[in-house]
Amino acid sequence: MKSNNLVLSAALLLVAGAARAEAWSIDSAHTRVGFSVSHMVVSSVEGRFHDVKGAIELDDKDLTKSTVDLTLAAASIDTVNEKRDGHLKSADFLDVAKYPNITFKSTRIAKAAKNKYKVTGDLTIRNVKKSMTFDVSVSDPITDLSGKPVRGARVEGKLNRHEFGLNWNKTLDKGGMLIGDEVTLNIQFELNK
Repeated sequence: MKSNNLVLSAALLLVAGAARAEAWSIDSAHTRVGFSVSHMVVSSVEGRFHDVKGAIELDDKDLTKSTVDLTLAAASIDTVNEKRDGHLKSADFLDVAKYPNITFKSTRIAKAAKNKYKVTGDLTIRNVKKSMTFDVSVSDPITDLSGKPVRGARVEGKLNRHEFGLNWNKTLDKGGMLIGDEVTLNIQFELNK
């Protein structure tokens, strides 16, 4: 009898914990999934993905119990140069015909400071899955002009493109490589409840 009560109590705690998380949707008009990478050692190229969807469940009482599940359409990459975008979509890089989506699913969220978190999860690019940790800051919710709750989130991080099979490159005449190995991510979300 005692063990049944323990099981029931644990189940109720799990249900109560899950009930606290609420769904927030991504406002695509006010969201930017941006990146930059070194170009010819002297500058950098910036780009973004226009098509991002996801399920974001936030637990306002304890954001470390929240979950993030994002999908980017790889073909929505945009560096403001059609020729370069075509190359990035090819088998040399993202191979969007074979791997249409880039996904991220959180596995752990740890508090770093007030409104700042370390979000760890599985990032999958070209069917290669790696555990990555990103710095995330989350605003407190505010009310928009129509009276609905809105909040923002900013994600920063870096990844080595070679870890995901994005290996194409060219050596420059005077040394160095055409494209840097490190990709810097700068993502800004606006979320609606």
